[in-house]
Amino acid sequence: MPSMIQRLFGAKQSVPAAMMPASYMHALGQPVWMRRDYGRFAQEAYARNVVAHRAIELVANGAASVPLKLYEKSGDHLRCMPQHPALRLLQRPNPLQGGASLMAALMSYRLISGNAYLHAVGPKGDAPLELHALRPDRVSVISGAGGIPKGYRYTVDQSAMDFPVDSYSGQSRILHLKNFHPLDDWYGLSAVEAAAYSIDQHNQSGAWNQALLQNGARPTGALVVNVKEQGGHLSEEQYYRIKQQMDEQFSGPANAGRPLLLEGGLDWKEMSHSPKDMDFIEAKHSAARDIALAFGVPPQLLGIPGDNTYANLAEARLALWEQTILPAVYELAEALNNWLLPMFGGQLQLKADADDVPALTLRREKVWERVQNAGFLSDEEKRRMVGLSDC
Repeated sequence: MPSMIQRLFGAKQSVPAAMMPASYMHALGQPVWMRRDYGRFAQEAYARNVVAHRAIELVANGAASVPLKLYEKSGDHLRCMPQHPALRLLQRPNPLQGGASLMAALMSYRLISGNAYLHAVGPKGDAPLELHALRPDRVSVISGAGGIPKGYRYTVDQSAMDFPVDSYSGQSRILHLKNFHPLDDWYGLSAVEAAAYSIDQHNQSGAWNQALLQNGARPTGALVVNVKEQGGHLSEEQYYRIKQQMDEQFSGPANAGRPLLLEGGLDWKEMSHSPKDMDFIEAKHSAARDIALAFGVPPQLLGIPGDNTYANLAEARLALWEQTILPAVYELAEALNNWLLPMFGGQLQLKADADDVPALTLRREKVWERVQNAGFLSDEEKRRMVGLSDC
């Protein structure tokens, strides 16, 4: 049944659509390509930067470790469903992955690109038989009216497949998880993009260290020509001969410490930067802290010195779970409730069960203490408050 907004502004046009510029509306029905390079994000952040890589692993694997429990609404109560096709699908989504592996991949894609796509495979109109996480760089949004996509296009090499989206309900065989982006209607903002400058600085610091090691791990220097003996300059033949000797005999780790023999009035002058001018190590640590901040990971958990926000590692882990991992898990469970469970029928609901997470022991102990001291609660009420159920 059309919503009130759809009745006011047309069957396929909502208030946002009525306010969209003509240039935007002209693109309806066409794929909207990401303006950012996912391949570069994956290479520079996940594949080449140890801080971003570890931060993504911590968040993605932590989120994948939280079990999801399935309930069916019965009147005013929720009845646990330990055995259900939807739960079995989430535990074994496809022949190549388990549930935790799929969720870790889904979270990693979202952290890297700001977008994640889950494909429900199966006959149209029936419950899905498999779930697959799709690479974000292979999926493009086909723009539609009213801020609802017309569909999704999955492209591999020269082959493409379109998955339509219902214009009224927004249902599709593709679930699109995206971060908030203030300037993009279709795609989410990547944490890598927000931390791009810091990631580049950290990578360049590593490249600087590598180049320094390959050049003998010593400061750069200059060959100074004696004015009295050489007239202050070398002939072209002398210049290229000395340059060739330096490249072949004194560069690289194999030649580290090799004595430099100078002749013809040449002198070696060391050149280095003072700590005040360069402050190299602190600049690298500062970039690493900014990267950790972008992914919502306390720097202490990544071994980055100079950050004492939390008194100990236990508090830092608790902050990671409460501020980053659990909100992501709750959002994912809500998305699955709205997208996946209606395909199975009934009044089903997924809930994330964080009671067995070791990092949340401090929070759980405080809850138990408060419940234990609440004499006005019945035993059944206390069981529900501490998360004990029949699952």
